[in-house]
Amino acid sequence: MAIPILRTAMMISQSQPLIQYSISAVDEIAKRRKRIVFSSSHSSELNPVIRSSEVSFSVGTCLIPHPKKVEKGGEDAFFVSNYNGGVIAVADGVSGWAEEDVDPSLFPREFMANAYNFVGDEEQVNNDPQILMRKAHAATFSTGSATVIIAMLEKNGNLKIANVGDCGLRVIRNGNVTFSTSPQEHYFDCPFQLSSERVGQTYLDAMVSNVELIEGDIIVMGSDGLYDNVFDHEIALTVGRYKDVSDAAKALANLASSHAMDSKFDSPYSLEARSKGFEAPLWKKILGMKLTGGKLDDITVIVGQVVSS
Repeated sequence: MAIPILRTAMMISQSQPLIQYSISAVDEIAKRRKRIVFSSSHSSELNPVIRSSEVSFSVGTCLIPHPKKVEKGGEDAFFVSNYNGGVIAVADGVSGWAEEDVDPSLFPREFMANAYNFVGDEEQVNNDPQILMRKAHAATFSTGSATVIIAMLEKNGNLKIANVGDCGLRVIRNGNVTFSTSPQEHYFDCPFQLSSERVGQTYLDAMVSNVELIEGDIIVMGSDGLYDNVFDHEIALTVGRYKDVSDAAKALANLASSHAMDSKFDSPYSLEARSKGFEAPLWKKILGMKLTGGKLDDITVIVGQVVSS
């Protein structure tokens, strides 16, 4: 199902190194976009330990595009920065723009590139993900919209999070999920979104959180392609099986992809759909079957472990 675009007055319904991805007809924007960390069906450990005087992130990533969007690499974008204790972010392009002949991947890619460029601006951003979100949004001129999450780790272990929409983040400690962001949506399958249009959400609508992390904590950030298809207990169990964050990120992305293509899997997405009153096709109802199955989507996973320098 295509994610609807928010409109005025109404809402319409392998292991290889990360590559740098840029797409633009404007040289200036292209130069900025070159820095975006973007991967299609690839995983890696970027900056195995992001250096700091106290704590930092060891980070692994993996992105698996929607099966029908493999050629263009999907519509998710993300970046990883070694600034301070580490900065990670994901933007998920709103697919409904494709119905208006707009490439949904352009807005999130430019947004992430801009955010990456502003990360180290201590005077204006001051290690605040909500301000970083505002700066990146104001500098993004591509048509489109995206759900966005940004997390910034301070060297003292304080993790600052700003989230608009249904990308998410989990904190896992001793094998249990101890913190979870909550999705924001106008109605089922129409999340809050930052947009090129005047109507829509802004950085002021972001859900802001602060979490104190300790050495050994694991964070899992992802687009809704992960959280629509994998339950929290599966996330905790999966990352607990791997010592290497790159392997953990790849395993989670593969698990989400497998569930997404399983019509019999009772996924988080199908559970929510039933709770909102959606039902299985008539032929399934006649056979006594309920609405099940995962949701095909781009899947972005970032796994970060808190390490002591």
